Amino acid sequence: MALYEHVFLARQDISNQQVDQLVENLRGILEAGGGKVAKVENWGLKSLAYRIDKNRKAYYTLMNIDAPASAVQEMERQMRFNEDVIRFMTIRVDAHEEGASAMMQKRDDRGPRRGGRDDRGPRRDRDDRGPRGDREDRGPRGDREDRGPRRERNSDSE
Repeated sequence: MALYEHVFLARQDISNQQVDQLVENLRGILEAGGGKVAKVENWGLKSLAYRIDKNRKAYYTLMNIDAPASAVQEMERQMRFNEDVIRFMTIRVDAHEEGASAMMQKRDDRGPRRGGRDDRGPRRDRDDRGPRGDREDRGPRGDREDRGPRRERNSDSE
């Protein structure tokens, strides 16, 4: 049998018990098809990157599945009919991850993070213009003196 990772998003206005009931229904479909669910992670209610069917948040759930392809296809078919499921995605994997997924790990355990302000170097003052040149290069009007005359933009050509 093949290994799959399945993530689905459920509507924000259902309860945690209804999400658990949905997982149990999916588990029953897979077991009837000869498969099994190795692990279930409820990631909780999270904000969506963009609105989906007028929902701004959704319950995220991950399921690690060991089942034949026909059982997974039947599960996906049943999910298309369910009004509580907003989106789902099933991916075939070579092996399931051991332990908690990246979403369930604490922020400190996920690995190296981008640094704070100290990693970027010293803060520039407002008078320092950086790569565009220093204040000494500027003329009386504030523009750079080493440039030639400014070209006029022709609005007809744009």
